[in-house]
Amino acid sequence: MDQHNPNNKSREIEITAEDLPLHCPMPSMMLWNSHPRVFLSIEATGKALCPYCGTHYTLKGGATGGHH
Repeated sequence: MDQHNPNNKSREIEITAEDLPLHCPMPSMMLWNSHPRVFLSIEATGKALCPYCGTHYTLKGGATGGHH
């Protein structure tokens, strides 16, 4: 059985527009300093994948597409 903190197992995270610009790791992650901070583009598709840890982010409400 894996004894790691379950907070670090979440690989699916839903974010809101208030979380933008999106970067990983996010401050709420237990190992917030586990890899270099990378900014992820999520606005166009509503989805992003961290190349370091594989966390999948989904933008609540979907892609903004930059159309205002």
